[in-house]
Amino acid sequence: MMLAFILKGMGMSAGLIVAIGSQNAHVLRMGLRKQHVALTVMICIVCEMLLILAGVAGVGGAINSQPALLAIARWGGAAFLIWYGLRSLRAALGQQSLQATAGDLGLTAGKAALAVLGATLLNPHTYLDTVVLLGAIGGQQPGDGKYWFALGAVLNAAIWFATLGFGARLLAPWFAKPMAWRILDSLVGLVMLMLALNLLLS
Repeated sequence: MMLAFILKGMGMSAGLIVAIGSQNAHVLRMGLRKQHVALTVMICIVCEMLLILAGVAGVGGAINSQPALLAIARWGGAAFLIWYGLRSLRAALGQQSLQATAGDLGLTAGKAALAVLGATLLNPHTYLDTVVLLGAIGGQQPGDGKYWFALGAVLNAAIWFATLGFGARLLAPWFAKPMAWRILDSLVGLVMLMLALNLLLS
């Protein structure tokens, strides 16, 4: 029975976390550039864990009952997504390519931590996916099942972010070409703007 709850949590989390978003795009970029990958992945996992546990504990239901909070999250989140999308589209016009010697040069651990926290916590879909959706589903599980569900969701997040961050280097040869970065940045930018529009119209 415990395994069933864990697998359910992993499956639900997988369906939500794999979609392209600012967080995944940021982890992929850091992995490709080999910049503070372990720190970035660890922060993503910890944030997911805290938000999922908060949702399962009932925070998601409380947020849903406060229209003012939902309105702030919607407009603030849309503004962030528009900014991120335009920034990505602007980057697509550049001539960047992946440098094998990039390493951690030019980016301190503190700046890297702030960057991933921004990509994670300023994105409203992070809260919708973890606190509201996973929290609501997990909270409905009987007995201790909700905590095993949360464990499964966190395990999936850990596997996904580790794979995305540390596995990105396998794509390094392709991203040595400026055109590959243009395609990635264009795709991310368009997706962010579409998410913002969807958020404003919902």
